[in-house]
Amino acid sequence: MNVDSRLEISTLARVFDSLKLLAALAAIFLFFVVAIGAQGAARVQRANGEVLAQLEKAGVPRAEQSRDTRLRRPWREGWEASSRFLGRRNLETIARQTTIVGIGALGMTLIIILGGIDLSVGSVVAFGTVVIAWFLQQCGATPRPLVAAALAVAACTLCGALNGALITGLRVVPFIVTLGTMLFVRGAAKGLAREQKIDAPETWLNELLATLPAERSWMLVPAGVWLLIVLAVLVALVLRYTRLGRHTFAVGSNEQTARLCGVAVDRVKLWVYTLGGAFGGLAGVMQFSRLTVGDPTVAVGLELDVIAAVVIGGGSLSGGEGSILGSLVGALIMSVIRSGCSQLGLPNWVQEIITGIIIIAAVALDRLRHRRGA
Repeated sequence: MNVDSRLEISTLARVFDSLKLLAALAAIFLFFVVAIGAQGAARVQRANGEVLAQLEKAGVPRAEQSRDTRLRRPWREGWEASSRFLGRRNLETIARQTTIVGIGALGMTLIIILGGIDLSVGSVVAFGTVVIAWFLQQCGATPRPLVAAALAVAACTLCGALNGALITGLRVVPFIVTLGTMLFVRGAAKGLAREQKIDAPETWLNELLATLPAERSWMLVPAGVWLLIVLAVLVALVLRYTRLGRHTFAVGSNEQTARLCGVAVDRVKLWVYTLGGAFGGLAGVMQFSRLTVGDPTVAVGLELDVIAAVVIGGGSLSGGEGSILGSLVGALIMSVIRSGCSQLGLPNWVQEIITGIIIIAAVALDRLRHRRGA
């Protein structure tokens, strides 16, 4: 069976998996809508109970107690709480929170489909923010934000190319190589920034992930979110309709078979890791927009969120499986969980436990699917 035939056979399975993920996202969203509404109603019910107890203690007749202006309707408070979670402002916040991880997940999806891993993406993002801030600071009174962003993406692309060159040249497993480059790039970022944050002049880069003002509400979401959507469509088309996409799936499914079929395995790996670095640089641009400074210590652990998004989205750490839609849904699931837990007043450690359980469940389901397939 050639590469094209294998890709056609797996297309329907990936579409079905994506539909299941969308259903899971809707179920999680609905759970938080109900939970937040129930919490709001219960809070008002407790407050009403305290008011009634005070009135009873003061000897107010029961007929007059119900007319006290301090009493509120629990269902109305619950509806308002749920409406806030469903509101445009909260949905925009979820989209903004998803953008950085989502853009990083585009490159990580390619890498995981290839059968690799990249632990350096968090350091690459931090390096990108430092390069932007450093360049803008050096420009003085005439900042050039587009040049700064392009320079950051180019520098991060070189980091990705370095990963690919080391993996293919030294024949070392990607985990070890990217673990080393994670430290190398983080150190380079700290050296360039002299181990401190770099302040930068205000430019339009700061608005890429900023909350939309009233006069630009027609955009629905900030420009950075639209950039994520456009990039996702482009990468999905690359995976589906280009030789690089087909060869990426082939190498991840069975590297030796792909090599025997004439696939230039080393070249594919180099291209994929280079693209992973480029998407890390774009995520760095979004991170700079959010921070408005160059911070060499930011995005520590971001690589775990990015990998988790791909795994939750159906990507297999064994290679050969994954989709762009699935990875974006995985990133959205993590953002919805964080937003919902925050509005429920749950501490961060609870959010981390829930996310960890979801990741383990996703990997377990992937292993079970492979065993049944075997």
